[in-house]
Amino acid sequence: MTTLIAYLQARLKTVVTVCFVLLAAIAVASLLVDTQHAHSWAERRVPFFWSLFGFAAAALIIGAARWFGRSGIQAPVDVYDRTLLPCEEEE
Repeated sequence: MTTLIAYLQARLKTVVTVCFVLLAAIAVASLLVDTQHAHSWAERRVPFFWSLFGFAAAALIIGAARWFGRSGIQAPVDVYDRTLLPCEEEE
């Protein structure tokens, strides 16, 4: 797995280009979907509705996870490197 990550990092510009091409292909494909039987006004009228909805939901989940992590439930990076305080020493 580390060799794959190193391979992709060495070709970052190509990876970004492929991702943008895939994003454009998904956007074009969403324009070709029949919206005649859509369930809501937004599905019928807003282009790329489900793509925008999915992006907003993912951004909200990531933002909430970062907020929870920074609010105290995430362990510090150096949690195993710290020395014990005198009152925490094991006997």
